[in-house]
Amino acid sequence: MYFKQFYLGCLAHASYLIGSDGEAAVVDPQRDVDQYIDEAATQNLKIKYIIETHLHADFVSGHGELADRTGAEIVFGKEAGAAIPHRAVKDGDELAIGQVKLRILETPGHTPESICVLVSETEDAGKDARAPSENAGAPKLLTGDTLFIGDVGRPDLAGGRGYTSQDMAAMMYESLHEKILKLDDSTEVYPAHGAGSMCGKNLSTETSSTIGQQRKFNYALQPMTKDEFVKMMTTDLPEAPAYFPKDAEINRTGAAPFEDLPSLRSMSPAEVDECARHGSVILDVRTADQFGAGHVPGSLNIGLGGQFASWAGTLIPMTAPIVLVAESEEKADEARMRLARVGLENIKGYLAGGIEAWQQSSFDVATVPQISVADLKKMIESRSDLQVLDVRRPAAYESGHAPRAVTAPLSKLREAWTSLNFDPTKTTAVICAGGYRSSAATSILQAAGFTDLLNVTGGTTAWIKAGYDVEMPAKAAAH
Repeated sequence: MYFKQFYLGCLAHASYLIGSDGEAAVVDPQRDVDQYIDEAATQNLKIKYIIETHLHADFVSGHGELADRTGAEIVFGKEAGAAIPHRAVKDGDELAIGQVKLRILETPGHTPESICVLVSETEDAGKDARAPSENAGAPKLLTGDTLFIGDVGRPDLAGGRGYTSQDMAAMMYESLHEKILKLDDSTEVYPAHGAGSMCGKNLSTETSSTIGQQRKFNYALQPMTKDEFVKMMTTDLPEAPAYFPKDAEINRTGAAPFEDLPSLRSMSPAEVDECARHGSVILDVRTADQFGAGHVPGSLNIGLGGQFASWAGTLIPMTAPIVLVAESEEKADEARMRLARVGLENIKGYLAGGIEAWQQSSFDVATVPQISVADLKKMIESRSDLQVLDVRRPAAYESGHAPRAVTAPLSKLREAWTSLNFDPTKTTAVICAGGYRSSAATSILQAAGFTDLLNVTGGTTAWIKAGYDVEMPAKAAAH
């Protein structure tokens, strides 16, 4: 058996290529599919199946393009209702690639159509295993978004299809206990997402495990009643990004091939300015430091170095026209590809020559000073008028934050800042975990009229590492 995991950090997304005797299957492909085709060719494999464990909500899949380019058959669970040619599989169905069998387990819970794929070699398979996993002979369970490393899939994404979160959590409990946990402890677990994905709430940074390890250490698999599980899984769920249902629908009907999207067009500073005046999102994909040193007024900063695509999908409307500001044309083209992975396709072009060209054309340049946590500490101690905003998610804020920091998660900042009673003319320091989300937040606040913003580099992580005191919300401190 040949087995390879492809991990895309930007979306915390894992996809897989499985091969045997010249045949292969791809599971949960990302939108740009060249890597699967290239790897299959390198291994002398012909892709026979493209298996989707469910209708992904957090990214646009490349199953349609991959099928068109390879002649492979697309496979969905029978409940998916996919509107493209596909094989609908049910519990117990088996697919074969060479001397490897792929057994389907229907595991509803994250979504109604969720399936897992149990991968095992037939008894007469050769022993020439090329799999990168240490335990190449053990069965492998590709769990999609049903079972993660350290977590299970969130149950609240099927509301538009007539299911409550409680309904789905109850299904998840049954899928876990009646199907997955009945597998041998040595079975290797390979999920579709890792830490940083919004498809769960406690995902590990590890990208594989075993049933035995998860039985021991995964909080959601500990002994409990179904009612206890349902209550736990439906409490304190992070809000799902607005783009999730739209991506799921794109995946149901099939996305356009990536190569059919418009190519990147260079734009002069005057053209970019005109686009900005007519409502285009000016998306600056440089680092927080670069953005802070000078940027197009009103632009949104989401750096390519972080979870770029998921934050872009969260903060930018799906149909919004977008103009990119990047260090180079190559970086702008990378951004275009990564935006397409979440369905953001309306890219008008990029600022030719970057911010330097903008400055040389005598347009106004906005800045956001970057400060250290030591600077922030001094300001908190010496300036009673300083406003401090923490844009991490609520659970992170409640685990400890810089003194006087008020919470407003980045995903809701545009709607929430007016309720903070902040004065847009006063100095406002913005902090997150490391300085990435806080830079995006300063760009949103600056566009909203804040005139004296500071981005805290290193964020709360650096604050705690420096040994500075943290505050806890009253309700958290009381427990």
